[in-house]
Amino acid sequence: MSREVLLLVDALAREKNVAKEIVFTALEMALASATKKRIHDDADVRVSIDRESGDYESFRRWQVLPDAEVENDEAQMGIIDAREQFPDIEVGEFVEEPLEPIDFGRIGAQAAKQVILQKIRDAEREQILNDFLDRGEHLVNGSIKRIERGNAIVEVGRLEALLPREQQIPKENLRVGDRVRAYLLRIDRGARGLQLILSRSAPEFIVKLFELEVPEMEDGLLEIKAAARDAGLRAKIAVKANDPRIDPIGTCVGLRGSRVTAVRNELGGENVDIVLWSPEAAQFVINALAPAEVSSIVVDEESHSMDVVVDESNLAMAIGRGGQNVKLATELTGWNINLMTEQAAAERTEAEQERLRRLFGDKLDVDDEVADILIEEGFSSLEEVAYVPLAEMLEIEAFDEDTVNELRQRARNVLLTEAIVNEEQLEGVSDDLLDLEGMDKALAAKLASGGVKSRDDLADLAVDELMELGEIDEPTAKDLITKARAHWFE
Repeated sequence: MSREVLLLVDALAREKNVAKEIVFTALEMALASATKKRIHDDADVRVSIDRESGDYESFRRWQVLPDAEVENDEAQMGIIDAREQFPDIEVGEFVEEPLEPIDFGRIGAQAAKQVILQKIRDAEREQILNDFLDRGEHLVNGSIKRIERGNAIVEVGRLEALLPREQQIPKENLRVGDRVRAYLLRIDRGARGLQLILSRSAPEFIVKLFELEVPEMEDGLLEIKAAARDAGLRAKIAVKANDPRIDPIGTCVGLRGSRVTAVRNELGGENVDIVLWSPEAAQFVINALAPAEVSSIVVDEESHSMDVVVDESNLAMAIGRGGQNVKLATELTGWNINLMTEQAAAERTEAEQERLRRLFGDKLDVDDEVADILIEEGFSSLEEVAYVPLAEMLEIEAFDEDTVNELRQRARNVLLTEAIVNEEQLEGVSDDLLDLEGMDKALAAKLASGGVKSRDDLADLAVDELMELGEIDEPTAKDLITKARAHWFE
């Protein structure tokens, strides 16, 4: 009997070219399954085969759980009952009872064989997959074996990979037998083991295609720093030359456009904008918005956004059809881009100056002339007036030292008074509102004065209500409400 087990293991390991340990494990599972059928379908059986002698033992076992969590008496045991037999046993451990080993020759031989072969097939597949992954391939070639509900099953060598419908290029007509090239997006582990997930719509796909067409990238002379796609329609890539003698855009385009055309053909005619990457964020955004020309740009580091001004004739081009150009530029650069005309920018600047004029006039009790001087010198808040280094303020030619000290003292007094009022208003405000990302005490105090004292109160507001109540802009209001509502969907 024991010899029979060892011979079977040796034969299967040789035939399937897998480790003996995999066959031993599969055989243990087959024996356990057959033994379980003799006891109870819900029972838990463990079989252990001695790797040297081929002898094996069978055990029925119960996992020890807190009494309230026991749902299956055939495979679980409460901690109180378990400790009556084994006083030192802990939750999570197993109580085992030896069983009479089942006759190997009389188990469902076919069923056992199926379990063993399935285990071996899984091991074979995983070995092939691991060999594939060890090669570090991200761009794969294969043929479509079948299509299931729009998802394409692609044969990649001895492996099957999944190209989901949502990862295909829109309006692309893939058929069984077609050769396809795709990007290895990720590897999912499911009930059937590891599954390769492919994509033809991911930005990384276009990067790999250019690496294939542009040998300078493999040599390290050129690199793609970022990519963004509206699959099937338009894409943008940002390129950087690591050798000053190389024209990065021209190199990617190729002689008579040969290189970019090869990529476009693979993507079904998708238009590709090649832009120059820049370490300067503002310049990178200007490049990314090409072919539109930018008149001026204002960077807001705090909100990670840029106000980009273009003239009226360039606005439509900058936005693109359906907002495509600005959307891709936003994805490419990672910055929120707010496009506006020169007239809109002027109106916005005037509105902001008027707001600051009122702020300084009301809070610091100064006339418009003094307020305008502060605005022209770049002051945009009471905190800056109060705490900018004295030496910097003394450089303002229109102010003498007494005026500077008076302005600083008035600003500090106002801020102190507001802080005291804010603390009083924050009474009754919940921690979940104060701890919300993007929330500060000053804003929370404004909201509390309007009856908004919890995260759910904030989540119930409309964007325009929050803008008015908190005196904040629309993007900030949208972001706060989204974060306040996030827990509703968890």
